[in-house]
Amino acid sequence: MTLRSVILGTGSYLPEKKITNHDLSELLDTTHEWIVERTGICARYIAAPGEYTSDMAVEASRRALDAAGLSAQDIDMIILATSTPDHTFPATATRIQSKLGISKGFAFDQSAVCSGFVFALATADTFLKQKMATTALVIGSETMSRILDWNDRRTAVLFGDGAGAVVLQAQAHTDRGIIGSLLRTDGSGYDELYVTGGPSTTQTTGTIHMNGREVFRHAVNRLGEAVEEILKIHGISQEEIDWLVPHQANKRIIDATAKRLGLPDKKVIHTGADQANTSSASIPLALDQAVRDGRIKKGDLVLCEAFAGGFAWGSNLIRM
Repeated sequence: MTLRSVILGTGSYLPEKKITNHDLSELLDTTHEWIVERTGICARYIAAPGEYTSDMAVEASRRALDAAGLSAQDIDMIILATSTPDHTFPATATRIQSKLGISKGFAFDQSAVCSGFVFALATADTFLKQKMATTALVIGSETMSRILDWNDRRTAVLFGDGAGAVVLQAQAHTDRGIIGSLLRTDGSGYDELYVTGGPSTTQTTGTIHMNGREVFRHAVNRLGEAVEEILKIHGISQEEIDWLVPHQANKRIIDATAKRLGLPDKKVIHTGADQANTSSASIPLALDQAVRDGRIKKGDLVLCEAFAGGFAWGSNLIRM
């Protein structure tokens, strides 16, 4: 019996506080026009004091469960993609598990930064196909604002906070679900995009450091290779893709990837202008928005892709 990991429901959450480029121009040596020209970003949402990665993840999860028509007690696996956990340990996923009132199954965190959700979705798919669980919550949740140097205009303008989640269930005799995933890393790019702190190095949280030029160059090349390779593996043509749901790091990177695939912009989901880069949360946030506004429909073929520090990148092919 062949099992497929099917997305039954999506959910997302954004904090109440919204900061525009004009707001940032009052704090930094920057302008709305400068930010938009280089990134396509116009605004971002910032978590309130006392609002944590787990809080946002729980809200997104509840909305995904409602969309799936399931209760928290139907979940027996939780994977949280995050680079901003509530604490160094234990796993923030266990806190989410407790807040949702779940006491069965297992929960853990996965870290691949902006590619985290792609990696987590692939991991959950493997567990479900191995029958180690039946129904999973796969979540991307980030409070990136807590690791920003708000005096550095190169990074402070890029990131925002938020969470997205999907309910994933193993089902037989279906054409829907995750068709396949492709995951890659290249540690030689470690020092191009990283956080300056860490428990075993500085014993501080640190802030984001990025060599933007190098990250952009690698992202465009690696993502192009990743999406072409996964389509070739599964014998799917570019024309068959209904929607590209990319990590929302930079509009120029997204446009370059779509161009390489030959996809018109009307087939690309964009949320970065309003939400900025929410790291591992960006793909599930974009996916939920497009499902709820009716663009992505049951049966559509969706390609998700992301590039991150590490370097880490990958893609998922999903029949919704």
